Amino acid sequence: MKEFTMSTIAEERVLVVPTSEFHALGHFQGFSSEINSYLPALLVNDQLSYQPRGTMEKDPNYKQLIPYVLFRYTGTDGKPRLFQYTRGGGQGEARLHAKRSVGIGGHISTEDSGAGTKQDVYREGMLRELAEEVVIETPYTEECVGLINDDETPVGQVHLGIVHIFDVENLNVHAREEDIQHACFMPIDEILPELDQFETWSQIAVNALFA
Repeated sequence: MKEFTMSTIAEERVLVVPTSEFHALGHFQGFSSEINSYLPALLVNDQLSYQPRGTMEKDPNYKQLIPYVLFRYTGTDGKPRLFQYTRGGGQGEARLHAKRSVGIGGHISTEDSGAGTKQDVYREGMLRELAEEVVIETPYTEECVGLINDDETPVGQVHLGIVHIFDVENLNVHAREEDIQHACFMPIDEILPELDQFETWSQIAVNALFA
């Protein structure tokens, strides 16, 4: 389990792309399902680099690439449910503390850099973040479904989310980190009326994919 302090965040080096390179592919606000228009090009961009996270959190000239995984379960009643939780105070992004979320994921860092190509590095980073944050004891299928860009919040200005849906066969997904609190699968039709309690990325993803 990763312990976050201000010093470790400042020292961590994370994968970023210049915001101008993202804009060159086509700027959008909110959600885009055009994953093939963005992700392959971003992951082969020769201006991808690892930069100090502490600096990047304050510099909107760069976008940190963040896999954002939603776990969906559809039972015999046909009612889809999403894994949701409340962020505790020990997670790395202080600006999201106490917010509810449907997304699991985090930064791609230099510890993932030995995986091979940038596509391999991205996947290695996603799987590492999942393993750090949750225990997955169920078969699943996965699909990358879109991207989130939110230039209307300070957090969003420096991050670019890549949204994945993991369709799980049963409910055996559990929090590993103490700061993933009150975790459970909740019917989407019960999440929708409470979306104002969720972090902005969750609001964007749920509205785009399920509303």
